[in-house]
Formats: sequence, structure tokens, C-alpha cells
Amino acid sequence: MAHEHVETTPDHAQVGPLSDLRVIEMGQLLAGPFCGQLLADFGAEVIKLEDPGHGDPMRQWGRKSSQGQSLWWPIVARNKKSVTCNLRTPEGQQIARDLIATADILIENFRPGTLERWGLGFEELSALNPRLIMVRVTGYGQTGPYAPRAGYGSIGEAMGGLRYITGDPESLPSRTGISIGDSLAAVFATIGALVALRGVQRTGRGQVVDSAIYEAVLSLMESTVPEYQLTGYQRERTGSILPNVAPSNVYPTADDSSILIAANQDTVFRRLVAAIGSPELADDPRYCNHTERGAHQTELDALIAGWTARHQSDDLLALLEQKGVPAGRIYRAKDMLADPHFAAREAIITMQHKLFGDFPVQNVAPKLSSTPGSIRWLGPELGEHTVEVLADILDRTPIDIDDLRASGVI
Repeated sequence: MAHEHVETTPDHAQVGPLSDLRVIEMGQLLAGPFCGQLLADFGAEVIKLEDPGHGDPMRQWGRKSSQGQSLWWPIVARNKKSVTCNLRTPEGQQIARDLIATADILIENFRPGTLERWGLGFEELSALNPRLIMVRVTGYGQTGPYAPRAGYGSIGEAMGGLRYITGDPESLPSRTGISIGDSLAAVFATIGALVALRGVQRTGRGQVVDSAIYEAVLSLMESTVPEYQLTGYQRERTGSILPNVAPSNVYPTADDSSILIAANQDTVFRRLVAAIGSPELADDPRYCNHTERGAHQTELDALIAGWTARHQSDDLLALLEQKGVPAGRIYRAKDMLADPHFAAREAIITMQHKLFGDFPVQNVAPKLSSTPGSIRWLGPELGEHTVEVLADILDRTPIDIDDLRASGVI
């Protein structure tokens, strides 16, 4: 299935509903930069400050191409401008200070206290730019006894409760195959930044957005805390099911595949058993309502698995769609690239990359009907925009820029 080809915007034009915003990104790896990616997707001018020697470690992380280049970097750094700046030098700190004075948002995910040691704390920056919003993404937040600790996404996932309930009950706690903790913290940081922008509109003053990885994970933990506090119930790892929510599981097919079926609502269950050819099961006392199906979850799953195992996955999916029963395949990348729904909604588009040529990339989400976001270019080369930004925004002369380069500041 062909996906839309999008040409890289040659002049790095800022378009989109956030195109009037300037964001300085001083974070690295994922927790801060994913926030920058989300803002950039909707048009914000995101100027990423990177160490002149090596840049963001994300340039080397993830699976590499045959040319030895990261395939993750073009995504997380898309729509951003790369400026090299050694923040450990007074000259580099002054460049950052001058850029932040012109900005709406600063994103950083250093350990608490790092920017303060560099003279770039919120109090100092706010004095320069009272409307500044400082987005701070860390493992444990800016306050509390754990704040000074190094915080990684995996630790935040564990502390926030996600790791304990993820995986097979017979195995150690599992992780998802992506950096979900970092990404969640970045999503909440983005929400905080946009809410704080509304505050600036009303008061003229910026503020600090304090997004902690463990709290972002905790926010998604549903009722696990009151369940324990009020009833003593501790959720455990349950593999492919949620306890007492049935039927909702992965079932085998005759072609050595598997499909997901989610029919735990009474009306949907009635449609499922009609598709199975056993409509009387809808009135069976063991399965007649949500509570009873949950109590007999194991035997109900075995019954459904016995039916699905006799049929080809394509036939099953066609029948279940006809009957109005939610069902689907477990997608991998190759399934996404071949799927007509992905193509029709342009969920994956193909950009042109200098080294890779055609480069498939997930599109901007969510979709806005009047002011959509867009991918205008993929992750830039290290320092690709240094001269442009220093000259156009800070009015640094060619001689100034040469001196900064000679001294290793850029």
C-alpha cells in the first residue's frame, strides 16, 4: 500500500497553529525532546541546543541504518533547528540566555539544579523574560527527597506502578517495547506548556511546568491506589487479559495467527455468540452479564479459542466485522505499511531523507480539521542551523560566529 510522499520544506518555514511560538529545547534523549517534537509538529519554531562535540545522544540511539545512522533521530528531531552550544561555558550560557529572552517556552530535562548552577534558573530567566514558560521534565520532579536522583524512564515506569502489573504472571515484571515512561512525561509536559500559555494570555506571566516521569505513569494507573487502600486488592500481572473483563483476549486461528476479540459488553457478547453459532450462550447463567462472564473468564476464553482455532484469520475478521464485534490483528510495522486504513488517513507518510531517501514516519497526531500539524523536515544535522539562528535572531556577526567556533563554544 503506497503512502503519501511529502517533500521536505526547503526553507524551514514555520507553519501551523503554533507557528507564532518560539521554543528553546535544551533537553536530550527522549523525555524533553519528545515534548519539543509535539510542539514542533504543530508549527512551533523549536531551536534545539546541542553539545558541539557529540550532540544529543539520540543521534546514536536505536537501530541504525546500513550507513550507521540512527533511524530514531529523524523522527524525534523532526521540524527542529539544531544549534550547537556548549552550555558549560560562560559564552554558551550567554547564547542560551539571549535566545531564551526571545522565546515563549524553554524545555529542559537536566537533573534539578543543573541550570541553576549555570545561571539559567527560572528566577534569572524570568527576570529577562517574564512571559517565559519553563518546562522541566525529570524522573522525580523538582521537589521532594528523590528530586536530585538521576531518573530514567524505566525507573519511573516501575515507581509509577506500571512495571509491576505488566507481563506474564509467571515471569518477572515486563516492560513495553518502547520508552513509554519518557514519552508519557513528555506528553504531560506538552499539555502543561499549552495550559501555561493560556495563563500567559490571562496574566502576562510565565511559570514552571514540572513534569515527573513517575507521576506521568501514575496518572494512567486508573483505580489501583484506592483499590488497595480501601479494599486491600492488589492488581497483579495477568498477561493478555484484564481480570473480570471477558471476553477480551488474543485467540488462535487455523492459519497459525491470532486475533484480538473484545466483546465484554452485553450487547456485543450477544453478537459474538451469534457469530459463533451458539446464540443461547448469551442467556447462559455463566455468561449472561459482565459480572458472570468475568467470574467464568477462563472457561469462556477456552470456548472462544476452540472456535477461532478452526477458522482462518481473514474469514474470522470478515465475519466479526459483519456481526459488529470489535476484532483485529496484532500489527507489526509491515502490517501498518500495508494497511489501507493507515494509508487513507495518512497515518504514515514518506519523507525524503538526505541519506536514506524514502523515509516512512508516523504522521502528526491528533488530526485538527482546520489547523493541522505537519512534518516539514526530518531531524537535522548537528549544528545545521547554528549560523542562521545566531545571525538572524541574535544579530551575531560572521566574525562573532567565527570566534565562537574557534573557542569551541559552537
